[in-house]
Amino acid sequence: MRLKTKLTITAITMVLMPLLLITIAFLVIGGIMNEGSTRNLIADNTRYMKIADNIFEQLSTDTTQDPDILTDQEYLDKINEQLSNENGYVVVRQGSDTITYNGSINDNNSLTLILPEYGSSHDQFNGYLYNDEKKLIRQYDFTLSDGTTGSLFLIFTAQTLIAPAFFSYMFFAMCFILLLTSIILTAWTRSGIFKPVGELNVAMQKIKDGNFDYRLNDNAEKGEIGEMYRNYEDMRLRLKESAQEKLEHEQQNKELIRNISHDLKTPITTIRGYAEGLMEGVATTPEKQQKYLKTIYNKAIDMNNLINELTLYSSIDNNRIPYNFRKLNVGDYFGDCVEEVGMDMEGRGIKLNYSNLTAPDTIVIADPEQLKRVINNIVSNSVKYMDRTDGKSQIDIRILDEVDSIRVEIEDNGRGIAPKDLGSIFERFYRTDSSRNSKHQGSGIGLSIVKKIIEDHGGYIWATSHEGEGTTMHFVLRKYTEPVTGGTYEQNTDSGR
Repeated sequence: MRLKTKLTITAITMVLMPLLLITIAFLVIGGIMNEGSTRNLIADNTRYMKIADNIFEQLSTDTTQDPDILTDQEYLDKINEQLSNENGYVVVRQGSDTITYNGSINDNNSLTLILPEYGSSHDQFNGYLYNDEKKLIRQYDFTLSDGTTGSLFLIFTAQTLIAPAFFSYMFFAMCFILLLTSIILTAWTRSGIFKPVGELNVAMQKIKDGNFDYRLNDNAEKGEIGEMYRNYEDMRLRLKESAQEKLEHEQQNKELIRNISHDLKTPITTIRGYAEGLMEGVATTPEKQQKYLKTIYNKAIDMNNLINELTLYSSIDNNRIPYNFRKLNVGDYFGDCVEEVGMDMEGRGIKLNYSNLTAPDTIVIADPEQLKRVINNIVSNSVKYMDRTDGKSQIDIRILDEVDSIRVEIEDNGRGIAPKDLGSIFERFYRTDSSRNSKHQGSGIGLSIVKKIIEDHGGYIWATSHEGEGTTMHFVLRKYTEPVTGGTYEQNTDSGR
């Protein structure tokens, strides 16, 4: 639920919930008080009846002795004083409408409009509404000595504590309702807003401290809080992944430096040894001196290749390999590459075979310098792991035609690659010679560079191998075809196999 909706519900609840509960309390308390009022009224009725019976008994005796005694003001005052303690008073009426005595200062002669007529007296009370109050009336009819008829009324006001008690109860009920509403809304707001925000604050502190494994409890809420939870989890996973990648990158850099440092020691040691031999005159013949110089030159080339690999690795890591794509004739380009590689293979005593089965006009779009690096890295890798003692080392380079693409195969008859290692040879720093003896030099990134370059050309590469027999590297490049209509050339970079 969104925060705006929560705040709206809170505002509405703050108004409607107290009103609803107060209405219910009013009805419940009113009902209870009304029931109590009825009980009080019945109790008063019974008590007033006994009082009236006693007074009427006295009146019967007194009027028998003196029929005109009900005209005596002092006599009536005594009866009225007796009733005043019971919330009652006396009213005397002569004739049909003449009030001769009124013991109440609040009532006036309008009582004549509601008082029962002469002859209506009974042995029970009659209740009438008067001035918005309940009046309990008892009537005593009399006849004066001159024959004038009249009625004496005992009027009781039924007084209860309904109003004060009702307002007291309602006051406490309203206080309780407001307190209950406040507690409910506070708890709801705390659980829906403050609690998750607090959890997010703790989680962000964990992120600040570098703890990327701290997870928040799943929050299925669809509002802003739920979005914040999901955004935190996405951020945590990305930061964790980034930290892991950074750690792996640092480890790879350390591995690269360690590899380069190790592999530079051998050519440097060799160069130093042969250079000292030349300076000390160990090489006494021109042939021996030439051999020393050639060895120094070859080791310098190896060192240069290592440095170039390090530079290229930095470019690959930053995705900044410079490419200069152009149209290359397959036969001409690979013929020149093989001729250049062949000179080096001849010096190493390795036989190089080359065959091109593509049409003379076959063209690809490629960067000649980077593609040459691919050939050199693969061949160098083959030479590095040749390990033959019979002097029959051999490398075959074949260019095959596959309709809309060409496939280049570079096969050696070296020691081969174990099946468990074959799927990992294009990974950075992966080497099958875990012992890293000095005979097998290299940074461990040569084939990963090859894979990157081939994929950037829109091609793909893989390897097949048999232990003890040799290894074949295969890579495929799309042919270039002239567009049907005019315009610039187009290259199909689909690299799927």
